[in-house]
Formats: sequence, C-alpha cells, structure tokens
Amino acid sequence: MSAPFRIVDADYAADLERLRAVREPVFVREQQVPIELEWDELDPLSRHVLALDVDGRPIATGRLTPEHKIGRMAVVADWRGRGVGAAVLQRLLAIAREQRLVAVELHAQESAIDFYARCGFQAYGEPFDEAGIRHRHMRLVL
Repeated sequence: MSAPFRIVDADYAADLERLRAVREPVFVREQQVPIELEWDELDPLSRHVLALDVDGRPIATGRLTPEHKIGRMAVVADWRGRGVGAAVLQRLLAIAREQRLVAVELHAQESAIDFYARCGFQAYGEPFDEAGIRHRHMRLVL
C-alpha cells in the first residue's frame, strides 16, 4: 500500500497558492499570527517543501532559509499526528545536508518542542515570544 501523502520540493513563485493553502489556515486563522508577519522577505529566497495528499491537495509545508533556519512548519488540522510533519522535516534536513550545512536552527513553539527533540534538535536559551506565541531556540548538528 502506498503512503497517503507525498513530499515534494516546492517553487515559491509557482507554488505560492499551495503554500498559502496550508500556512494561512494554520498560522493566521488558527494561531492568530498577523498576516503581515506570516509572509516575509525570506520566503522567495528559501527552499520550500510541500506535503500533498493522494488527490494533490497541500496538507503541510515547511521552509529552509538562507540563514540555515527551518521554519513555517505547518500541518493542516485533519492531518496532524499522522507523520506528515516529520516527513516534511526530514526532507528539509535532507536539503540542508545536500547544501553541506553544519547545523540548522529553528524557533519551536513550546507545544512543538517535544516533536523537534524526538527528531534530534536540542533546545537552548530562554523562552521568548514571537508573534504572540511562546517559543524556544532549537539546534541540530547535521
């Protein structure tokens, strides 16, 4: 039996609507992140990944910035807890390794720290507020 979703590398310009279809419901509507904070100058410069369901609908996304930071990791509500986020993260880490990066960092929402820790990331520093949500810095040596 094939997987119920697949991971694809995304092109920011060509796939913007599919990226929006995940990020805006999760961050802007669910988490109340102001839309002007959700989309930034790093988006066109970053490597993006999408998870698509069997019908090709976008169900998750994430990005790797030129600053070696993983971010904008989002999974639509119906697909959470089914391994989609881990698959997106693994593809982003593979891209980082292809780029021969030594390490990657991210800002983890406090509710996601355990998820990233299971993937090998280590938290450091004090908790901080970003877009009204508590976060921690996390790092993974590749």
